[in-house]
Amino acid sequence: MPEHLTLDGFRADLAECLFLEPDEVDLEDGPFDTGMDSLRIATLLERWRAAGADVTFVELAERTTFAQWWQLLSDRREQRI
Repeated sequence: MPEHLTLDGFRADLAECLFLEPDEVDLEDGPFDTGMDSLRIATLLERWRAAGADVTFVELAERTTFAQWWQLLSDRREQRI
């Protein structure tokens, strides 16, 4: 994971967990609809926290699409800058 979280890095992280290529990740998909489980979310969360995103598992779980996840992550990233 790059030092700073980017949309490309976000897509790559999701793709890795979903066994897809980054360009195959549809940000309008729902995490649980794609087979994402709580262990994978926790793994991603730790990666994104290490990259500076101050979010919780519950905040991610409350959002229904990857696009909403990215919005939360990017908002939190901007607050830190």
